[in-house]
Amino acid sequence: MIGHLTVILGFQLLGEVSVRALGLPIPGPVLGMVYFLLLLILRPSFANAIKSTAQGLLAHLSLLFVPAGVGVVGHIQTLGSDVGVILISIILSTIAAIVASVYAFTLTAKLMGGADD
Repeated sequence: MIGHLTVILGFQLLGEVSVRALGLPIPGPVLGMVYFLLLLILRPSFANAIKSTAQGLLAHLSLLFVPAGVGVVGHIQTLGSDVGVILISIILSTIAAIVASVYAFTLTAKLMGGADD
């Protein structure tokens, strides 16, 4: 398990290094995840080996939100003064995500031949 966690964190580090070295406008962990996905596609045996570690991480994913919650509490004054803008942003981004999901589902269904035209 330690080895698998080391590999996962290594890919995050690889993503961070790549983004900083190339000046890319995306988060390093996202690029690291893409690299990791490529590894899993190219080596399915590794995907099977790391499956139990990944499931363990997913089972405790909620713990990773604790630092974000602490950050929100730490900046509660900022939230109080900008609550209107934050609420509007949350509502509009939720609507945009729902609309994008509908279009993505519709396109996927058409490509798979499951939607009626």
